[in-house]
Amino acid sequence: MKTLKLIPFLLLLTLTSCSTVTVYSDYDKTVDFTPYKTYAYFKPGIDKVEISDLDKRRILRAIDDQMQAKGFTKSDNPDLLVNIFTKSREQVDVNQFTAGWGYGWGWGWNPYMMYGGQTTVSTSTEGTLYIDLIDAKKKEMIWQGEGIGTLTRNIDKKDEKIAEFVGKILAQYPPVKK
Repeated sequence: MKTLKLIPFLLLLTLTSCSTVTVYSDYDKTVDFTPYKTYAYFKPGIDKVEISDLDKRRILRAIDDQMQAKGFTKSDNPDLLVNIFTKSREQVDVNQFTAGWGYGWGWGWNPYMMYGGQTTVSTSTEGTLYIDLIDAKKKEMIWQGEGIGTLTRNIDKKDEKIAEFVGKILAQYPPVKK
């Protein structure tokens, strides 16, 4: 019976561990976001980002797609400057599963667990993408979005993963004032 109660928990744990991108945003509550209609990239900031040029271009293309979908146009005289920043860290997961013969039913100490134990170790890279929107005239950041998720080295899935990061981050712009 205890095993049946544990199954929904394990399914929930599996689903949440597969969750893709977690996003957060912050903004200046005194700013009216409606006048902003054009954008350009903040080149000095973009040049400092320490990722491959290929990934950088993927991110900028995804930002272009999202900004244009929101009705923004690229301009040489923009209302907004867009900057990005990235971080990454390795995650190591260690899972132990032990099964064996013991006394009675249920969970508890099992003197024979050493016979059925299995340990697996897996690594993944967790990445964080920040997208900053800066008022071009005042040179002040007015909005920042952050996305955190597992990165992939699979070239066939990189475009999709980056588009997911950028799409979820920029879905929070413009902020809804409460």
